[in-house]
Amino acid sequence: MRKVEVSSYNENWIQMFTEEAEKLNLIFGNEIIDIYHIGSTSVPGLKAKPIIDIMPVVKDINKVNKYNLEMQEIGYEPKGEYGIVNRRYFRKGGDNRSHHVHIYQIGSYEIRRHLAFRDYLKSHPDEMKNYGELKEKLAQQFPNDIESYIKGKDYFVKDKELKALEWYEEIQNK
Repeated sequence: MRKVEVSSYNENWIQMFTEEAEKLNLIFGNEIIDIYHIGSTSVPGLKAKPIIDIMPVVKDINKVNKYNLEMQEIGYEPKGEYGIVNRRYFRKGGDNRSHHVHIYQIGSYEIRRHLAFRDYLKSHPDEMKNYGELKEKLAQQFPNDIESYIKGKDYFVKDKELKALEWYEEIQNK
């Protein structure tokens, strides 16, 4: 059973991302256009589940599955789209997750959504603090129920995501 654990921000998360991104670059080579650190561990100061979320952007999403064996060799479990159309999802660490990889093809709306939310939290410290406190409270309330933890964050995330996308558009057009 996965325990829901929220930690204070850890400077080592940046290095963990960098090390894993290097491995992904070796596997996917020229197929990768960019690799982003996303999710809560990418926001300095934000409390988070200590799982590194990585978002490679590729030229052709349909070529990703041919790398499944190489991803397994470095500890990842291929999960296919896993509920999001045109995504390829991999997770590492079983019940003690350490990394999630969310791969999208260039031009995907999901890329913009993830980057907008990340950058919005980085630029809005009060929102970041509120999100961290909510996650900490939910982790205490649902220590053995990841689904309830996720549901508990849903309204906050969707609300901030809409604001983040508007904000992101504004700063992109300046």
